[in-house]
Amino acid sequence: MSPLVWSVLLLLCGLALICAEVFLPSGGLLGFLSVASLLSGIGMAFYYGGIEVGLILLIVTAIAVPGALSLAFRYWPETPMGRRLLLGVPKPDEVLPDSPQRQRLRQLVGQFGVARTMMMPSGAIDIGGQTVDALSEGIPIEPGQAIEVIEVRGTRVLVRPADQAARRAPAGDLLSQPLESLGIEGFDEPLS
Repeated sequence: MSPLVWSVLLLLCGLALICAEVFLPSGGLLGFLSVASLLSGIGMAFYYGGIEVGLILLIVTAIAVPGALSLAFRYWPETPMGRRLLLGVPKPDEVLPDSPQRQRLRQLVGQFGVARTMMMPSGAIDIGGQTVDALSEGIPIEPGQAIEVIEVRGTRVLVRPADQAARRAPAGDLLSQPLESLGIEGFDEPLS
């Protein structure tokens, strides 16, 4: 068999090993063998066929390797391993920014209700006859205590006791609010 046929066979073997590296987890062993096969094939083409044949095989390799990789990666998600490793395509209702539940919860902001259970920090609240799972600002809230919904984060409803809500200043005026309502403690020692 001619050495040039061996160089073409080494090129084909290298391309097959590159595709196998994509589909089979080998820790890089198949990738190393594919690079060694490709370089050996190109080296044999230069040695036995001269510069012209070597350059032709080098150009063919430079075109065939990206082509083989792109084909392998195109079909990889359809393989059993690809389906296990890649996430499925989300359904349209999963990616919509507004769901009816989130719209309903956002309408609760600013409304007052009553805590149905002990909130340390989560629990159930009653607003307008409907029970909603809520989260307090970290303040324990007793059952039966009045609450105000202050924010909705995703599907979490954030509440605070209504007596504290009445004492706070308008949301836009941060300078007139007491430090404690902002979650900032006073300074113990002056700056020196």
